[in-house]
Amino acid sequence: MNPMERSGWTPLAHSDEDLHAARSVPDTPQTRSPTYRLAFADDDFLTRRELRPVRLQLELLKTEMVLAERGIQSTVILFGGARLPEPGAEAWAAKNETQKKNLEANSRYYAEARRFAQLCSKESANSGYREYVVVTGGGPGVMEAGNRGAADVGAPSIGLNIVLPHEQAPNAYVTPELCFNFHYFAIRKMHFIMRAKAVAIFPGGFGTMDEFFETLTLIQTGRMERVPVILFGKAFWDRAVDLDFLAEQGTISPGDQDIISFADTADAAWKIISDFYAGK
Repeated sequence: MNPMERSGWTPLAHSDEDLHAARSVPDTPQTRSPTYRLAFADDDFLTRRELRPVRLQLELLKTEMVLAERGIQSTVILFGGARLPEPGAEAWAAKNETQKKNLEANSRYYAEARRFAQLCSKESANSGYREYVVVTGGGPGVMEAGNRGAADVGAPSIGLNIVLPHEQAPNAYVTPELCFNFHYFAIRKMHFIMRAKAVAIFPGGFGTMDEFFETLTLIQTGRMERVPVILFGKAFWDRAVDLDFLAEQGTISPGDQDIISFADTADAAWKIISDFYAGK
């Protein structure tokens, strides 16, 4: 690429040019030495423990730059269980008959997540897919349903995957150019929240709880602007989390529960969002 075609002209050599030049040097004992590698192209160097601050910055910057270049200004987050099956599919994660029965019953939330993502994505189309872009964790279950709903209506969607000890691959519905992989949970969660215009939380486990409570904490402490936080499935969440009990005990303030709205259907959830932003 001609330097003049880059953003911001400079007479200095660019790193990609030096990388190409470094790969073309003669093969000698000196050039084969790890010390001769350019620092930014040396995987062994970049993965040293001392380089953690640099890796944190790189994980923040890579996704930020891609989304900015794509013009994505706001998102709708879908959090929820990876183990929830599509209606009619086998509950592959069930360890016993009780879990199988419950997972199959909760599969309706897969359908609602898919429908909700369709509604968000249709609104996103009105902005040229700059606003209300669906973002999920990129995995199976509710995450798959969210990306699938966007794909149903021809919309792009984001997947923020993470390296886990067990085999994990992005679901097939994430837009490939918006599919990211993370090492650090903290940076991944930052990217979920940084553009969030609404947060929809479906039944899930520890990961969903973690994402839910981080969102609550950011809003409660004023570190994040108030946005709709919608729990799908009031019956599920009333048993899973008793916020009224926390208020009674004085460990949260009365009214902190009002950060949350409940919905059982995609249409009800979308109405909460549209009403919240009406006139804004």
